[in-house]
Amino acid sequence: MPLPQAATARPSHALRASPAVARFRLPGLVLAGMAQALSIAWPLDGRPLWWLQLLSMGALVWLLGSLRAEGAGWRRAGLHAWLFSTTWLTGSFWWLFISMHTYGGMPAPLAAIAVLALAAALGLYYAVAAAWFVVRGPKGRITGALVFAALWTLAELVRGSWFTGFPWGASGYAHVEGPLAAWAPWIGVYGIGAVAAFAMALIALLSLSRITEAVGALVLVALVFAFPHITPSLRGASTGSLQVALLQGNIPQDEKFIPGGGIETALRWYGEQLRDAKASLVVTPETAVPLLPQQLPAGYLEAIEARYSSGTQAAIVGLPLGDRAGYSNAVLGFQPGATQPYRYSKHHLVPFGEFIPPGFRWFIQMMNIPLGDFQRGGLAQAPFVWQGQRIAPNICYEDLFGDEIGANFRDAASAPTILLNVSNIAWFGDSVAIDEHLAISRMRSLEFARPMVRATNTGATVVIDAEGRVTHQLPRLTRGVLEATVEGRTGLTPYARWVAPFGLWPLWIAMLAVVAIAFAMGRRQR
Repeated sequence: MPLPQAATARPSHALRASPAVARFRLPGLVLAGMAQALSIAWPLDGRPLWWLQLLSMGALVWLLGSLRAEGAGWRRAGLHAWLFSTTWLTGSFWWLFISMHTYGGMPAPLAAIAVLALAAALGLYYAVAAAWFVVRGPKGRITGALVFAALWTLAELVRGSWFTGFPWGASGYAHVEGPLAAWAPWIGVYGIGAVAAFAMALIALLSLSRITEAVGALVLVALVFAFPHITPSLRGASTGSLQVALLQGNIPQDEKFIPGGGIETALRWYGEQLRDAKASLVVTPETAVPLLPQQLPAGYLEAIEARYSSGTQAAIVGLPLGDRAGYSNAVLGFQPGATQPYRYSKHHLVPFGEFIPPGFRWFIQMMNIPLGDFQRGGLAQAPFVWQGQRIAPNICYEDLFGDEIGANFRDAASAPTILLNVSNIAWFGDSVAIDEHLAISRMRSLEFARPMVRATNTGATVVIDAEGRVTHQLPRLTRGVLEATVEGRTGLTPYARWVAPFGLWPLWIAMLAVVAIAFAMGRRQR
């Protein structure tokens, strides 16, 4: 149903579309979308570029503003924003092509189409948000910026939650460094994305011909950037230090599940490292042991358990568990005095890789993915308690869901003191996926003011401190052991306090309220 023509009236602000702007608009949106993708992890060094994300966002709003000046309808506005978002998302997770084609055996054209189709489908959320902003957005600069930020954040929230969610490459991840990083322990990654969207929308929509208005807008933006830096430190008290040895086997994905090849190499190398390690806690990556316990050589798992049944050391080992009744992607923890191993089973499973969505079994059958249908573990499982630390594991891309990790912080007395991620993203080769995943883990450290240790198959195997800084790191795509000291932390950040009991609902409600109030005010003005 077409929106009312009254809603498409030319806004009162000074932005006017010129023929040059109209000609630049489509290539400009493509370039801005590419910049948004590159801002998460610059391909040359893997670093996030917060300023590039801000420029990209400002360019998007400015170009959408030119559509408002022309009185564009919702279809045209949505298509323009869809071009931006599809470019951005394709650039963020193009490496899915590697897993589907190189390691999954899917024909290259079909794998490329699948990646593009996923990006295009997820981009529709942003297309709807932009169409609403262009056609029904308020005319005022501040209210217009607020509404754009709310609509943008709602699109991010929808992408991160609907159909199990796939929020990889969310705009806030560009800000694990830079002035907006200090907002993380207050409002999390989606809140940072909202702040960035508001600030750049305000700048893009202001009238440079009105000096007082421009100065006022810039002062407001400066206050938004400065606020978290003038608040008290949110670092909790130390819970002491723990010596860790993080194992990185660098087993090629095309050999990982091959009998006599990657399987034999993994069993031998990880077995030797677990036997000889001197650190207080030894950690392997996800599915470092690539066989079910009943498939292992006789006595293999029992030898690991016996090795850590006494003394002053513990180990966390990644392996699949289960039988024909169901499998789980899990880790087992071994420590002296335990009557049985600690177990954590992955809760948030990867669509297609770890569970098959209804109606897509034909798609999975086109790829050679072993153990592709797992059972889900519970939310907020008990931590692994060792030497005064409460260690909360998460597996692979589970650290992408900060609200689910936040469920572990409902009780300050039992909240984790250290976060642990074990991953195998060898599925994506030597790509920017490694750097993007590192940014995700760094954001979780910032949100909860907790260190994050990462043991991965191919990288990035690192120690991240409670302020989101990488303190120790192994070179990627090498086989080695990272020995380091990690300092645990206690206390709850504001983000942990509200996300633990309520999840992301406070953000949902706040953003919906902004849009609803602006819409109601617009109706009264008409």
